[in-house]
Formats: sequence, structure tokens, C-alpha cells
Amino acid sequence: QVQLVESGGGLVQAGGSLRLSCAASGRTFSSYAMGWFRQAPGKERDFVASISWSNGNTHYADSVKGRFTISRDNAKNTVYLRMNSLKPEDTAVYYCNAERVPYGLGFPFQPLDAWGQGTLVTVSS
Repeated sequence: QVQLVESGGGLVQAGGSLRLSCAASGRTFSSYAMGWFRQAPGKERDFVASISWSNGNTHYADSVKGRFTISRDNAKNTVYLRMNSLKPEDTAVYYCNAERVPYGLGFPFQPLDAWGQGTLVTVSS
């Protein structure tokens, strides 16, 4: 059973930056593509970014391209999301997840059914 623990959220002014972290356990982390999703109040959970198991391929939602960067450290079983030039519309609870099957490219991303508690990012205008 995979466990995912997100951290790093907080309150930031528009134009600011944050780095989110997601610590994973319970499976061979390095064999799975990882992704970040977000859910704004009253909206569905949306894909934000993903990174392949081999660290060679990344994918981003159009709304975050050029501002967000996903990366992973397999030695630490951790995936990161660096968020720059934050906008109020980036306000959401951010979640990470792993792909259902190993050795995937990460797009289209097929997450596990289980989710962590998420980390709240609030961007003030």
C-alpha cells in the first residue's frame, strides 16, 4: 500500500514562489511515474504535472507551463514541485500520486485510487 505525504504549502503573495514535496513509501518509488494534481474550492481535481519513472520526461498542464517545475529524488523517495510566479488562480490543495503501473512515461497520467491529505497553497493578490 502506497503512502503519500505532501508538504510545503502555505500563504504566498502573487508573484512569489513555493516548493512542494511529496514523500512516498510502500512501493519501489523509482519504478513509477509521479504526478501532481490540484483541487480548487468547488472544483474537480486537475492534473498539474508529471515526471516519468526514469526522470527523463515531464509533462505540464498548459496553465502552469513555464512557471512550475517537477523533479524527483529517487534516493529520497521524494517528488517536488517548484512553483514560481504564482497567481491567485493557483490557489488549491495540491496532491501527489503515483501511476498505477510501473515504468510509465507519466502522460496521460493514471493515478492510484488512494490520495494523501494534500497541502494547501493560497496565493493572495
